[in-house]
Amino acid sequence: MGRTKKYVAGLYCRLSKDDGNSVESMSIWSQKVMLKQYAENNGIAIYDYYVDDGYSGTNFERPSFKKMITDIENGKINCVITKDLSRLGRNYLQSGAYIEMYFPQKNIRYIAITDGIDTLNSNQNDIMPFKNILNEMYAKDTSKKVKSAIQSRMREGTYIGSKAPFGYLKDPNNKHRLIIDEKTKPIIELIYKLCLEGKGTQLISQELMRRKIPRPSAFVENAEKLYGLTEENKYQWSHRMVLNVLRDPVYCGNMARNKRPTLSFKNSKRLYIPKSDYIYARNTHEGIVSEEIWEQVQTMVDKRKCNNKKGLYYDNIFQGLVRCPKCGYALTPKTDYRLKLIIGLKRKNS
Repeated sequence: MGRTKKYVAGLYCRLSKDDGNSVESMSIWSQKVMLKQYAENNGIAIYDYYVDDGYSGTNFERPSFKKMITDIENGKINCVITKDLSRLGRNYLQSGAYIEMYFPQKNIRYIAITDGIDTLNSNQNDIMPFKNILNEMYAKDTSKKVKSAIQSRMREGTYIGSKAPFGYLKDPNNKHRLIIDEKTKPIIELIYKLCLEGKGTQLISQELMRRKIPRPSAFVENAEKLYGLTEENKYQWSHRMVLNVLRDPVYCGNMARNKRPTLSFKNSKRLYIPKSDYIYARNTHEGIVSEEIWEQVQTMVDKRKCNNKKGLYYDNIFQGLVRCPKCGYALTPKTDYRLKLIIGLKRKNS
């Protein structure tokens, strides 16, 4: 007589904000209870619980999920049980790749209890791809509604961000409102003053370093751990840091938001979009400089940009698009002035 295969299961639970208001039925506790009861009633041994609480199902970069995959690779489990298909994930391509390719290759039995999916019974799985597509459509719809609500608040002038911009603090009575940080305000004022005096961003950064003025990250709590801040680099300013201060309308009391939207609800890659597509809100908080000064500075910075010699200027169609693959900064267009000599020689020879 053949021996019955013994299954050792990893019980996977996941919960995030995209699961709507059914908190009780979807809670991690209720998922654990359901998975445990199912395993015990069907004679499946439990190896461990894998819990990702607060992680979206639209991507698979979740710590406990990755740990479960490692345990699969190490041969510790040969069965995965979830409450339903959406607990595994809401990206139908990746969910399908795991269920129909990865799990079979590793001889893993997959069970989604409430969806009636058990890869041990192939005749039950015909509807599975369609359920995965519906799960992704739900996530897409939720993402669209959340994004629309956030953009609406941005247009109203509500500040949405994990931390306040350099020079500001979050109002302790209203975390969506900015107030001036009196400790760092003088640094912002100095940067604008030096610009109005005719100095470029490189000269301004050098002047800040000469005066031993701490860089923005120096004012962040736990900067040593977060940014590797030391006494040596504490006062190192780059022209990009200065330019960010000069370009941001937040310093004249306005807001430009949604400057780097994500590619899609499945891809968190940030996009570069035209300034005309930014979400602008005016007079949202007290400015550190006047709007007139800010506009004057924009004109001065624009005049310095691509300030090539007369007769050699051209509109660079790749400006703002070509970026360094390591740091992400835009590559600066540079004119090869030997071009003038080559053109002159060709005209002479002709």
